[in-house]
Amino acid sequence: MIDLEGPRLSAPERERLAHEAVGGVILFTRNYESPAQLRSLVQSIRQIRPRILIGVDQEGGRVQRFQSGLTRLPPMRSFGLAWERDPENARAITHAAGWLMASELRDMDVDFSFAPVLDLDHGVSSVIGDRSFHSDPQVVAELAGAWIGGMHEGGMAAVGKHFPGHGAIAADSHHELPSDGRTLEQILEHDAVPFRELAETLDAVMPAHVVYPGVDEQPAGFSPFWLKNVLSREVGFRGVVISDDLTMAGAAVAGEPPERAQAALDAGCDLLLVCNDPEAADTVAAGLSEAGARASAGLVSLRGKPLPGPRGAFRSTARYRDTRAALLRMLDEAPA
Repeated sequence: MIDLEGPRLSAPERERLAHEAVGGVILFTRNYESPAQLRSLVQSIRQIRPRILIGVDQEGGRVQRFQSGLTRLPPMRSFGLAWERDPENARAITHAAGWLMASELRDMDVDFSFAPVLDLDHGVSSVIGDRSFHSDPQVVAELAGAWIGGMHEGGMAAVGKHFPGHGAIAADSHHELPSDGRTLEQILEHDAVPFRELAETLDAVMPAHVVYPGVDEQPAGFSPFWLKNVLSREVGFRGVVISDDLTMAGAAVAGEPPERAQAALDAGCDLLLVCNDPEAADTVAAGLSEAGARASAGLVSLRGKPLPGPRGAFRSTARYRDTRAALLRMLDEAPA
């Protein structure tokens, strides 16, 4: 799964998209100007690869890549705070928010968002922080389940991240390799709970570029123990496993990009993210071609479903207007 440099395809990107080992595109803020522009970009991508997967980080809060012309989403912490006041209403608005986010993206033919975040808020991680619903794993599972239900209603697959939990460490895996010294039992009893509770609901899971030395010397995304023994056998997840970005500093422990890709595949990943480094994307694609690209039948589950009615019809509904107004109020009330 590769990225693009800007809001329109370049000639090298058209060539890269045609490569047999490329199965998806992840979009960023630099790829977005407006809903109309994004529809045009997606159409140009699909003219080359009609069934390619197109995803984006549209969590809400500080991680919302597309904003202009769309609803600004509050951080997930806002839904956790709503839970503390009224759990039933919190579940309802969380479900509606997942539906609205999915509907807006599906209206532009984006297949899925890398959401929701299932990490717990331990109060120490700057990279997670208010991206987490709550510190209580059962509350996270409840609210994330509501969000996923809304995404599914809006025709979108859900990607839970970052297994088995990134919230208990201060280090940012974009810049270094974080280490979490807790035992397997501690992690399974706390951070892994939302993944277990939602194992049959999630369509995909993204593992963390975090090493848990008390469990395994390899970061979770490169660890057969974490992905095959724990995620698959212990937690019971049977969906797609998507690596976190293989160009992040936290992935460097596995070697150069081709070695990182092979290590992730060997560990159990089905789809590999290679972002912000076109040369690395090319070398990874070439290596996969030589080895024989492994296609996962499960990837079809990540393709977006059609929205009912004409394009944009959901925007004229009272549900859309009411949900949008409620989310904007939550955004205004969100803690700084």
